[in-house]
Amino acid sequence: MSDWSRWVGREEVRRDRIDAGLLTRWCASLDRAVPDDGAVPQGLHWCLCLPDAPTAALGEDGHPRRDDSPASFMPPVPLPRRMWASSKVDFVRALHAGEVIERRSRIVSVTAKTGASGQLVFVDVAHDTLGDGELALREVQSIVYRDAAPPGAPPTPPPLGAGTFDAGGWDAVRTIVPDAPLLFRYSALTFNSHRIHYDLPYATGAEGYRGLVVHGPLTASLLLDLARRELGDNRLGTFAFRGVSPAVAGEPLHLALRTEGEAIELGAFAADGRQVMSASART
Repeated sequence: MSDWSRWVGREEVRRDRIDAGLLTRWCASLDRAVPDDGAVPQGLHWCLCLPDAPTAALGEDGHPRRDDSPASFMPPVPLPRRMWASSKVDFVRALHAGEVIERRSRIVSVTAKTGASGQLVFVDVAHDTLGDGELALREVQSIVYRDAAPPGAPPTPPPLGAGTFDAGGWDAVRTIVPDAPLLFRYSALTFNSHRIHYDLPYATGAEGYRGLVVHGPLTASLLLDLARRELGDNRLGTFAFRGVSPAVAGEPLHLALRTEGEAIELGAFAADGRQVMSASART
């Protein structure tokens, strides 16, 4: 595996604006009302300052191709499969509709590892998001690149088992079925053309998933929306999530929340109780 040290410290600045149309479409996708005060719900920041590579510059999987040039922000890791593994977010203040957004990004680390599925490379990226020149949130995202599954490998995740999700011990549970239209809308909101989210033959035949894959930040946004339903708008000061297992479109997804003092634990679970995402937060 190559030495990626010269990518550490590489920076990128992107700019955007929060318009009323984006806010309306994001709320419509999550089946919620648009806030009356113009405050942007937590989670919408993942729809801002998006990569805008030309269509001709996309790879087979739909992600922008990476190369060895100074213009390539992400390192050209040769491993073909990409996932958003985790994020840690500090909400400094709420964003508002109409604000000019600037996102300053920096590669924090590039780490090669070997796991049960083969070679892995983790790229940690720090983002500072400013609204009208004022810091609104900080985030560190961990992106992982991995080997393709070998021919004949069983699909990921495995078929649903005989178990069930146990809602006991949780303060709030909401069950939804993320379907293909929701995944399509979220891909459009995030300008994400990764084919595992909308191209079923590719998702199952090329990448070995059992079905269309629910976006990690979409599941995280649904957990943030559960927190909003229980605690109110923009109440969280911190939020961290880690993907545990893929969620499959068309299957029930159980969203759960419980509190202990100032600590908030959240989780997303498949119909058979398999954990999809773990998360924590504080107000």
